[in-house]
Amino acid sequence: MISTNGVTLQYGKQPLFEEVSIKFTEGNCYGLIGANGAGKSTFLKVLSGEIEPSKGEVIVPPKQRLAVLKQNQYEYDESSAIQTVIMGHARLYEIMRQKEDLYNKGADMTDADGILLGELEAEFAELDGWNAESDAAMLLNNLGVLDEFQEKLMGELEAAMKVKVLLAQALFGNPDILLLDEPTNHLDLAAITWLENFLSNFENTVIVVSHDRHFLNHVCTHIADVDYKKIKMYVGNYDFWYESSQLALKQARDLNAKNEAKAKEMEEFIRRFSANASKSKQATSRKKLLEKLTFEDIKPSSRKYPFIDFKPTRDIGNDLLFVEDLCISVNGETVLKDFNLTFNPGEKIAFVGTDHIVKTALFRVLMGEAEADAGSCKWGITTSQTYFPRDNTEYFDGVDLNLIDWMRQYSVEKDETFVRGFLGRMLFSGEESLKKASVLSGGERVRCMLSKMMLSGANVLILDEPTNHLDLESITSLNNSLTNTSCSVLFTSQDRQFVQTVANRIIEITPNGIIDRLMTYDEYLASAEVAELREKLYAAQ
Repeated sequence: MISTNGVTLQYGKQPLFEEVSIKFTEGNCYGLIGANGAGKSTFLKVLSGEIEPSKGEVIVPPKQRLAVLKQNQYEYDESSAIQTVIMGHARLYEIMRQKEDLYNKGADMTDADGILLGELEAEFAELDGWNAESDAAMLLNNLGVLDEFQEKLMGELEAAMKVKVLLAQALFGNPDILLLDEPTNHLDLAAITWLENFLSNFENTVIVVSHDRHFLNHVCTHIADVDYKKIKMYVGNYDFWYESSQLALKQARDLNAKNEAKAKEMEEFIRRFSANASKSKQATSRKKLLEKLTFEDIKPSSRKYPFIDFKPTRDIGNDLLFVEDLCISVNGETVLKDFNLTFNPGEKIAFVGTDHIVKTALFRVLMGEAEADAGSCKWGITTSQTYFPRDNTEYFDGVDLNLIDWMRQYSVEKDETFVRGFLGRMLFSGEESLKKASVLSGGERVRCMLSKMMLSGANVLILDEPTNHLDLESITSLNNSLTNTSCSVLFTSQDRQFVQTVANRIIEITPNGIIDRLMTYDEYLASAEVAELREKLYAAQ
């Protein structure tokens, strides 16, 4: 358990949050959500002791061990992967080092050293130290860091693998309180699925910040919403919080509705989510809490959602894209061989697989930004394409334009009133529309790139990881837009809910072949035939 009493954090005259008194209890997983800049990651740092609050206190019961997902990938470059994981339990690791030093004394060991060694051995056994290396190895294997990488120095590992090691470090040793800031970033589907199951069965306290809605829905028993400079607790997962806030907003707008109608709407809402809660590990207690909800327990969110709407200016026709025997190399290495594809009207294809390089390379070839080694790709004459690149650096770095002028480059309508209105729908209002393009944050750049795509009026959308850097509100808006658009879509994303709700065809690029199925992502993952084929193709590496 961990709690706060009257915690306020203030920078200058503006408080980030104030007078926060909240309790996180064992057996529950809390999703900490809020708009960009609301202070989610900062609040985790306050809980961990990394940042001192301006006022108030954080209360951790004695002997409770707190673990944090570290963000600095270079901190452990001189340690092996398995050693780095064990370092997650600081006391256990300290005992291991002390024991090693004492045993190395050999004949020079004193009586005092012997007594200390006996005490250390007893504490070592109490902390299950004899199983430390095997437990750490198991965590790494479950996250996809195989045996041959576990003795390598962290400095020798690629970035994605370092992230997995740091995650294993946080999970190691069954901490009493677990603080995770964006734990699914850079994880592949297999690792995310394993982490979801791990946290669903974790019996202690978890507080997690994530932009992955499927992950939040799967693991969270509660949502802690950072809004109005406060943190309000909701029982249930992310979908419950979102729909309850939307219900509150609807009822707040509908001032003329009778209280009886509002009450009936509320009862139906609670009944639906109470039924969903029956499948969770907190079923009984959550259902009781849900049934006690009143109008005062939910309130509209202050957060704003960008308006994202892809409208093609031309019908797409029947012939979209034909790819035949395409071969692509990256830095001299073949990443795709003899790839064939017929892209049909109305299809929204999600490209999945563990190697993002090959998917990016394919999209660049389809857009004419790179050349294939062999094969051909031909777009239909009625198609027009717009592209969201994985790396948008070239569009912003060193660009000395404000957002109005930046957007004008891609708009047929050059009138400032039109451009300002368009920027306003994407949450760049007033003075924000005069920001320099070169100083935008990652999320702001993504919103600008999506605006550029909307202005094109294209009927084919190609998006390479568009949810990266976006907050939950923008992801939700983009998700709804792509679900409803009449455009045909090719895309990649690590956001499982995004893929499930948008795609009607799945193409997985494995190291030894292609799997292509006309189905949703959940159907794809549930297919026994697909699972058997995937196992064969990945095992053949």
